[in-house]
Amino acid sequence: MEPRRKHSTALHTCHPCRRAIPYRIYAVIHTCGIIALMYHHVLSLLTANNTLITCLLLLSDIVLAFMWATTTSLRLNPVHRTEYPEKYAAKPEDFPKLDVFICTADPYKEPPMMVVNTALSVMAYEYPSDKISVYVSDDGGSSLTLFALVEVAKFSKHWLPFCKKNNIQDRSPEVYFSSESHSQSEEAENLKMRIRHT
Repeated sequence: MEPRRKHSTALHTCHPCRRAIPYRIYAVIHTCGIIALMYHHVLSLLTANNTLITCLLLLSDIVLAFMWATTTSLRLNPVHRTEYPEKYAAKPEDFPKLDVFICTADPYKEPPMMVVNTALSVMAYEYPSDKISVYVSDDGGSSLTLFALVEVAKFSKHWLPFCKKNNIQDRSPEVYFSSESHSQSEEAENLKMRIRHT
């Protein structure tokens, strides 16, 4: 795989990883070991008195060898990719629809504030709002999480336009209001007060 020139219209370039050759040598040695082990199992099966244990050991080694082979096949040709998102010329109308699932179960192990910040961060993506859907799955059915999501739905009407208007990079309210790297405008202070009152 030859790396493409930077002046092309490719969205990414592939560079072969330098660790491929040592890993391939290791894979060949490991494969020889697996073949020798299978050969030993077959010989033991033909000559053993206790065939049940030998069959079970053979079966377990076949399963483990299969698992190793499937994971190794992915590592035989590793590449590093360099992306060029600035070359992407699609219009927002051409973007695919995006569904984001946020799963939570216990409001004490996963505080609702953390779930709410995650939902607000996703909703504030620079993505057409009619093309993105955010779903929160609460397996615990907590009324606390439900109340927090109802409140965040109200707060998002103020937070999302604020992020777009001020070109905010830290779109999680918790991160934004805890960082000292931004200058607190009057609008930001009002939003911070809204969070404290909910």
